[in-house]
Amino acid sequence: MDFSRTEEQRSIVEVTRSFVERELYPHEAEVERSGVVRHELAEQIKDKAIATGLHAANMPEEVGGAGLDTVTWVLYEKELSRASYALHSCVGRPSNILLAGTEAQRERYLYPSIRGERRDCLAMTEPEAGSDMRAMRTRATRDADGWRIKGTKHFISHAQESDFVILVAVSAEQDGRKAMSTFLIDLDTPGVAVHDGYRNVSHRGYTNAILDFDCHVPADALLGEEGKGFELAGTWLGSTRLQVAASCLGRAERALELSLRHAAERVQFGQKIGKFQGISFKLADMAVELRAAELLTLEAAWKYDQGTATDSDIAMAKLKASEMLAMVADEAIQVHGGMGLMDELPLERIWRDARIERIWDGTSEIQRHIISRGLLRPLGG
Repeated sequence: MDFSRTEEQRSIVEVTRSFVERELYPHEAEVERSGVVRHELAEQIKDKAIATGLHAANMPEEVGGAGLDTVTWVLYEKELSRASYALHSCVGRPSNILLAGTEAQRERYLYPSIRGERRDCLAMTEPEAGSDMRAMRTRATRDADGWRIKGTKHFISHAQESDFVILVAVSAEQDGRKAMSTFLIDLDTPGVAVHDGYRNVSHRGYTNAILDFDCHVPADALLGEEGKGFELAGTWLGSTRLQVAASCLGRAERALELSLRHAAERVQFGQKIGKFQGISFKLADMAVELRAAELLTLEAAWKYDQGTATDSDIAMAKLKASEMLAMVADEAIQVHGGMGLMDELPLERIWRDARIERIWDGTSEIQRHIISRGLLRPLGG
């Protein structure tokens, strides 16, 4: 793997960071205090992202996206994630699951999402199932002219701001084994209810919702093959776990930069605090952990482009980056002392936001299970 940046990668990093500093940073305090991203502000960010070429950068060029390779996409995600999650999520990145649709489905869902006209949300998690997708209870029952959908999903990100949902539901069960299928459902479909979700200590302004389904959808709502929903969801989980890793890198990098600047300027007991080993060693440990997480993430992204990435490669990146961010955010506050916990700085937000990264898109325990299974399976374990 070549670790040097191409000219295109350097340009994308520069353009993305400039956008973040110009269009997102100025609104962070408002979102933190209000807990919402105003609709007008979200539309403004989306429009400017489209004009700058940052919208739908995760999508292939042949469908209207930027066509970034995975390594470049990770670098792009890292830069976006230096800002508040709620704000950078206004820069649309449609779900890659939509690429599995028929041409008719692409016309109705994918292409409008890439143009910024529609927004998707993904519904997998359920109150009683959590990370165990095999315990899913939402059912899709085939009838004469389509599917009857019944069940409840929760922790559904930005559903209140979305136009349609990508739903994973149980479509068949035999001998205790469940087959899952994926459906595209407009959120204004009769029998679909969107309720406000839970108040969250992390990512203020980035909403979650509870979705209730007791509806009928036509046969062409099925996305991909019947019974292959688990595999289709797996394609999304791979990319979204890399996205989580990249977002952790961006926030950790910002926290380290603030800590370095503070250590180089703050004077205590007659000298810059960066000269004290109690501080300088913290900075060194933060830098080492950040670099290790970055290398694991870039390696996984590079392997993804080569078609050789394993579940373990991606799990290692997500695990290391999310746990690294928790350490870096905590140490950054310690370096800053009492001011680190004040909302004049973004550190207390980065510290709060870090906690969810070890839970969503597969907990740290799930990632360790994936890694250990990958180690033991070749040995018959």
